[in-house]
Amino acid sequence: QVQLVESGGGLVQPGGSLRLSCLASTSINIWNMGWFRQAPGKQRDLVAAITSGGSTNYADSVKGRFIISRDNAKNSVYLQMNNLKPEDTAVYYCNARHSLVAYWGQGTQVTVSS
Repeated sequence: QVQLVESGGGLVQPGGSLRLSCLASTSINIWNMGWFRQAPGKQRDLVAAITSGGSTNYADSVKGRFIISRDNAKNSVYLQMNNLKPEDTAVYYCNARHSLVAYWGQGTQVTVSS
């Protein structure tokens, strides 16, 4: 079992930046990692993902603003969020996937408001 703990959320003004971190309880070398978000009343959607080999993909709404990265030595994955917009407000969840197995963190709230 993999436990994931997110951190780094908070309140930020439009145009600001935040860096989310996700710490895994075990090595993430073989795991494909991702960040999802869920706004009130909406479904949980993929924001960004990074494979075990380092390939990345992003939702169209965050391309050019968000960067996902991983540090296998620290069992961690990160989401650098720049030029934040009010519509980025959501609970952000870390996800680890390998074959048919997936794990989720508890989520961290990101609020973008002036």
